[in-house]
Amino acid sequence: MRRVVITGFGVVTPIGNDVKSMWQSILESRSGTARLTAFDPTPFSSHVAAEVKNFDPLQFFDKKEARRMDRFVQFAMKATIEAMEMSGIDLSKENLDRIGVIVGSGIGGLNIIEKTHSAYLEAGPKKITPLLIPMLIINMASGMIAMRYGLRGPNESIVTACASATHSIGDAFKVIQRGDADIMVAGGTEAATTPLGFGGFCSMGALSTRNDQPEKASRPFDKNRDGFVMGEGAGILILEEYEHSKKRNAEILAEICGYGLTCDAYHITAPDPNAYGATKCMENALLDARIDRTEVDYINAHGTSTDLNDKLETLAIKNLFTKEKSPLVSSTKSNIGHLLGAAGAAEAVVCILAIKNKIVPPTINYETPDPECDLDYVPNLPREKELKVVMSNSFGFGGHNATLVFRKI
Repeated sequence: MRRVVITGFGVVTPIGNDVKSMWQSILESRSGTARLTAFDPTPFSSHVAAEVKNFDPLQFFDKKEARRMDRFVQFAMKATIEAMEMSGIDLSKENLDRIGVIVGSGIGGLNIIEKTHSAYLEAGPKKITPLLIPMLIINMASGMIAMRYGLRGPNESIVTACASATHSIGDAFKVIQRGDADIMVAGGTEAATTPLGFGGFCSMGALSTRNDQPEKASRPFDKNRDGFVMGEGAGILILEEYEHSKKRNAEILAEICGYGLTCDAYHITAPDPNAYGATKCMENALLDARIDRTEVDYINAHGTSTDLNDKLETLAIKNLFTKEKSPLVSSTKSNIGHLLGAAGAAEAVVCILAIKNKIVPPTINYETPDPECDLDYVPNLPREKELKVVMSNSFGFGGHNATLVFRKI
């Protein structure tokens, strides 16, 4: 099998619009959650969200380009620009037929859908922009990235709710591993914090209502957690065949060596109460990586701050690992909120930074232990530790599970 490594990454997140600022915020245990500003949240049960701040698309695109992209595509494009710059790839020296893109999203262009529908109700069909469909479809993120860089290799988008980005990275890994490309741009993007998107999650009772303490609303594994915090942003990774990266003397950030995917086949939103699917997903990822479970140092958990996810993800980890050999666990969602279809990509970047910097990111807002969540969640402060093998979990509505394994190289 061909080996696959990471040679670049980029992000847009509620705690920083580039990798450096996001990582610094994590080291400082900062929260990106605040009272929602995109619209008045007063009528809703939840008033808090993790919004991307100070993002100006005109810093990266001209007015015409920016106007033709929904916010979720803008995020993906900006994160890709950062990732490509970090990778140092000289496209003039590459076979562009061997470079592809897989970027997923859970929801896609909800912003343009709502705005256009409002315009239609006010003034009729003449107000429906001809750009509506190209702006709302999820695959446009992958398409626009390919157009910007002239990348003619495999190109698709994956939609598996909150597992979309992790599946995208995993599938891109397999594309390179089997020889269909040498480089893949992969990740996820989301910008669905709109009245309908936000309201839909509120109606489900999925969001935190800790409205008086927004910065403490996302508290994975804490006994007093009461729901997730809706976020937005993007994460993009550059995956590259190992020998290809060596030939161009690229800096290798980590190796991606395992990918597992399963389905609970249980419920549209609730996880399997036995955690079978999540357990099997992690097990499959380790089998794919040919790594023993005792070698895993850290798991970046899905860790949504909901009652069911956190206790059942804990159960899945305990199903697979013995108490004596249980890895450290933490949830980046405590800092950046839940980026939905982009979550797994931002968290994959955090995993690689953790390996590179020998620092385990914390689970902030962890105040009251839950007897059903009894692992070491690295509470509140980062912890120095040599990390050789790291796992990242993502679980989506519909029972979609995905796990990635990264290794120090």
